[in-house]
Amino acid sequence: MICFPNAKINLGLHVVSRRPDGYHGIETVFYPVPLCDALEIVPAEAFSFHTYGLAIDGPADDNLVMRALAAMRRQADIPPAAIHLKKAIPFGAGLGGGSADAAFMLKLLRDYARLSLTDDALERMAVRLGADCAFFVRNRPVMATGIGDVFSPADISLAGYHIAIVKPAVSVSTRAAYAAIRPAKPAVPLSEIICRPSTEWRDMLKNDFEAPVFTLHPTIGAIKEQLYTLGAVYAAMSGSGSAVFGLFDREPSLPPFAGCFVWQGRL
Repeated sequence: MICFPNAKINLGLHVVSRRPDGYHGIETVFYPVPLCDALEIVPAEAFSFHTYGLAIDGPADDNLVMRALAAMRRQADIPPAAIHLKKAIPFGAGLGGGSADAAFMLKLLRDYARLSLTDDALERMAVRLGADCAFFVRNRPVMATGIGDVFSPADISLAGYHIAIVKPAVSVSTRAAYAAIRPAKPAVPLSEIICRPSTEWRDMLKNDFEAPVFTLHPTIGAIKEQLYTLGAVYAAMSGSGSAVFGLFDREPSLPPFAGCFVWQGRL
């Protein structure tokens, strides 16, 4: 059994509050994009985990795929399997690749073991693995609030747009990015901005992390400006970075972006 965990982008990201538990309240739109890993389960005599593609840091047991397996095994009997993960979504990019792998693993295990678990049940399991993991259970555009774990439908479609994603060889510390932000509610709620034509987003749809991250890593800000120069209707950093995406109304001709991961597709 095989599935293809996909990435997401953030359309706007406002850090609106600092919570008593030390986390931050946010508002953002999660939007799925067709940059995908590949995740496969094959019946076997014992559990095993194999990775391919982009190198994965850290021990295998701490990978979100294996943490999802452990969470599911606490809920139900899962027949032994060989698990294969081919990574194509870059790490530390703000694209949710690890979270997608975890959520798709839960869905794949449900089918593999023929479990009668609802999507609601999977979301409750997923959110314990990471705040945005639950988004990938239903995998459709949502307005995310709370710490990125409270969802409401987002009536938005980017169908027909071309998207380019560029990730430089730069790591962004999410902790440092949050530390540099003074939380505040925006003058215009994101729910209103996102309903406006995409041609108006450039001046209105903001990611609060961009200012501090671009100061620390000017290369990331330069990529955003280059995407606009290439004709993007809208460009922004996703999450706390370091990937930047551009939306185009026609297929762009991209330069090499030396030293960067570059991907483009159609939404």
